[in-house]
Amino acid sequence: MPVRRAIGRTLSRIVAREVSGGYVKVQGVDASRGRVRVYASVGLSYYPFREGNAGAMRDSVRALLPREYRRARIELYTDGREIAELIPMAYRDPDQVRRLVARRRLVPFTNRSARPLVERLSAPVRAGKGLAGRHIALWQSHGRYFDQPKNRWKWQRSQLWQTCEDLYTQGYVLPYLVPMLENAGACVVLPRERDVQLHEVLADNDAPGQYAESGVWEPGGAGFAHLRQVYRAGENPFRDGTTRRTRSVRGEATGSAVWRADIPERGEYAVYVSYESLPESADDAEYTVHHLGGDTKFAVNQTMGGGTWIYLGGFLFDAGEQAVVTLSNRSREAGRIVSADAVKIGGGYGNVARTVCDSLRIGGGTYAEETSGYPRFCEGARYWLQWAGFGEEVYTPKGGTDDYKDDYMSRAHWVNALAGGSEQMPDSAGLRIPVDMALAFHSDAGVRDGDETIGTLGIFFTRENKGRFGGGADRYRSRDLTDLVMTQIVSDIRRAWEPEWNRRGLWNRAYYEARVPGVPTMLLELLSHQNFTDMRYGSDPRFRFSVARAVYKGILRYLASQYGVPYVVQPLPVGEVAAEFAGGDEVRVSWTPVADSLEATAAPDGYVVYTRIDDGGFDNGRYTAEPFFVERQEPGRIYSYRIAAVNAGGESFPSEIVAACRVPDERGRVLIVNGFDRVSGPVSQRCDSLAGFRTDLDGGVPDRRDITFIGPQEVFDPAQARCEVDSLALGACGCDYAADVIGGNTFDYAALHGRSVAAAGYSFCSMTARRAADGWDAAEYPVVDLILGKQRRTVVGRGVRGEEFEAFPADLQHAISDYLMQGGNLFVSGSYVASDLEAETASEADRRFAREVLHCVAAGMEVSADQPEARRGRVRVMTPEAAFSRGEYRFNDAYGPDCYRVETADRLRPAGDGAFPVMRYAGGGVAGVAFGMPCPAAEAAGSAGPADGAGNAGDAADGGRLAAGGRGFVVGFPFETIVSEVQRDRLMRDALRFLTGGSRSGPDAGAGR
Repeated sequence: MPVRRAIGRTLSRIVAREVSGGYVKVQGVDASRGRVRVYASVGLSYYPFREGNAGAMRDSVRALLPREYRRARIELYTDGREIAELIPMAYRDPDQVRRLVARRRLVPFTNRSARPLVERLSAPVRAGKGLAGRHIALWQSHGRYFDQPKNRWKWQRSQLWQTCEDLYTQGYVLPYLVPMLENAGACVVLPRERDVQLHEVLADNDAPGQYAESGVWEPGGAGFAHLRQVYRAGENPFRDGTTRRTRSVRGEATGSAVWRADIPERGEYAVYVSYESLPESADDAEYTVHHLGGDTKFAVNQTMGGGTWIYLGGFLFDAGEQAVVTLSNRSREAGRIVSADAVKIGGGYGNVARTVCDSLRIGGGTYAEETSGYPRFCEGARYWLQWAGFGEEVYTPKGGTDDYKDDYMSRAHWVNALAGGSEQMPDSAGLRIPVDMALAFHSDAGVRDGDETIGTLGIFFTRENKGRFGGGADRYRSRDLTDLVMTQIVSDIRRAWEPEWNRRGLWNRAYYEARVPGVPTMLLELLSHQNFTDMRYGSDPRFRFSVARAVYKGILRYLASQYGVPYVVQPLPVGEVAAEFAGGDEVRVSWTPVADSLEATAAPDGYVVYTRIDDGGFDNGRYTAEPFFVERQEPGRIYSYRIAAVNAGGESFPSEIVAACRVPDERGRVLIVNGFDRVSGPVSQRCDSLAGFRTDLDGGVPDRRDITFIGPQEVFDPAQARCEVDSLALGACGCDYAADVIGGNTFDYAALHGRSVAAAGYSFCSMTARRAADGWDAAEYPVVDLILGKQRRTVVGRGVRGEEFEAFPADLQHAISDYLMQGGNLFVSGSYVASDLEAETASEADRRFAREVLHCVAAGMEVSADQPEARRGRVRVMTPEAAFSRGEYRFNDAYGPDCYRVETADRLRPAGDGAFPVMRYAGGGVAGVAFGMPCPAAEAAGSAGPADGAGNAGDAADGGRLAAGGRGFVVGFPFETIVSEVQRDRLMRDALRFLTGGSRSGPDAGAGR
């Protein structure tokens, strides 16, 4: 017994080094001189075993044994397996794996499908060592559902920390994880709507005016038809219509089908298609999507996936009636069947109704039928699966009596419905999609005191169907998947974000979502949505990107090990992007690759340049092997560029967007520098009396857009951390924005500013602030427009990473100072242009830069929440300086989809000779300061300078010096948040007129124009 206890303590100590709360009990020992078998509790199986640590663990046990057993072979058993069997295939000796596979002692889970479900033919490059040909089923936890006992629609999870799990996990899956997997070549299918577009337009062969054919077509089988506005249980739209068929030809197409749609408003829309799958179907039906960026072609394997919505991609469409999708009968093999059914554009609102029972009964004994009233992306899988044509056995296994259980059960049955009839599930009916694996992305519950995280948990199940998948693969392949994904997540978080991030167990438990699917499946509980420390990281968009990238890398390694092939990780987005004028009418776009410190294989070996002209969409891209691209531009048109790095593993996310335009008969040139690269969660605070997110001060900056925010936090009392009443618990929040898309940093402000620059008659080009760190030539660019948005010093979580997103880093300060000394002229706008230079951690050099170079200092903050509605976000020009037109400006201070919110803006005070106020907030305080030439009012007032909005004298005698020849205009709110394009054009025109020494005259001189 003492030896058994000693072994248990040693194994517990080893497991606890890696697994939070790790505990191991020795349940038995079978010893002989040649072999010692130790049978340990399931806690040992929570450990991530590798060849090295398994050997070291055996040696640690050996050292505790009596002398006569020291030479024995040590075997450690847990969860019914020897620990060597728990080492993932990806970490085993490759030669040993090959031998085991050859002898069928180890059977990988593989599908030998010849062609994928969807292939993007217009892609400039293909991922040869990524996930091409792989099919992944993925879902993002829960969703809004109908609660039968409570007679109402509701969220499945608590409303905490400004979100709820039903929406929160979508903030990882939709913007990050799915695109990463697709950029690596995978086909990803989801049981929930993936498009957040509120409009949905349907085009169907059964609807007159929406569909047209050329060539020889014949009637097909059953298909989609939209005959009802509301669908009740059992009603299947994919059984209400018909399909059409034609035969494929090689070479030039002889037939086509065209779907037309009336797009309600300009915007991004997902495009889905449906068709009929038959034994003779073409495996490369050619679809073309017509959008504002041009035409994008896809090959769809119609031998699988028939009778549901198949996603092609997201595209920018203009408003109005137009041809949206064309299907041709061209194929690599003649005589196959090409099927045409329907096209779905956009996400729309839920249209599946549930019966509202007794308490809301309507007279006559009938019952009310009620939809959720929410966008479809908010709803649970049960409702999307009905709309997508799956049978009742899939979406309502409880027979319509319990939507809560139907939702999580349906996701598991959906996986089997996808894979039914494929190689791995040949004996069941389904869509014949060869699903390689499935992953359920969740967040968990739980609260920890202090700054400790709950951390990450992985769940799988191995005992279903006698421990085997179809085809003979061991269900412990699910453990491989769970181990690889979970290990990658924890490793990357610890290295990049939080060294003390907790790793929880590898649980082999019969959770429905892990047990029922007939493919290797992982249920991921990433973090606790109840725990403040977890959510201080989990609210940051870059953390979500890192986690999603870790999940993608884990999946990539898992699938590479299953197929025995090498892999390469797709690169990170490029940085230091610039679009600069070259000779003649040419522009040179250049960038710098970004190394991935966490992944050696992620180096780019080429790039794709995507181009947009004026207000169109981005094209399909052009490949270049070099980190630059030269293109001729047509004068008078705005060209925008974004870059993706590529390698054999796939394509990175796109860079920020740069833009350029040559205006005929230009009045001058402007360089637009984007210093606004901040994306972050809201400002958080923690002390004895308060814990939470202060969205009233700074709600952070979403990455392009946010669909997880439901409302500001309302309960900040740490004593309520373990309160069991959701609405009274620490972190409880409102739910006013639960269906809204919240605008963030689009990284597309060079073009937005540039449109106003071009409207004023100036040419422009642009670059990122990091690219501009070496400075600018005042002779080439007499004016620089510096975009700072909501750039400010930001700390994430416990502050391990230190401060990030400083508005004016030292190299940018030096570049600006040198530029003004050359006689250059500066226009800078942002919410923290002065206050960030006077933050608690700012240096004296920062404060001196504000006074002596920008000629303004912070005079407090304009807080939107503190102002009456009539004053919020309103600014008036109040200077007698002739260059500036009288009038009002309105900047965005509200949550909305098209622009990020400005919660606080800088109140400024002029500093130094020649600096004077130009604009004031409606609530009081100076909103804009100009410097570089005397203002008549300032001359009359003498050295005291003009008064600020609070009635204090301006800091004219602050010891500041004016950079010789340089003029400047500093605005304490972001230019791009001005709501009206007319107002943006007016302010830019006036700023350029002042900076270039012009005067107001002619028809544009009137106030308010």
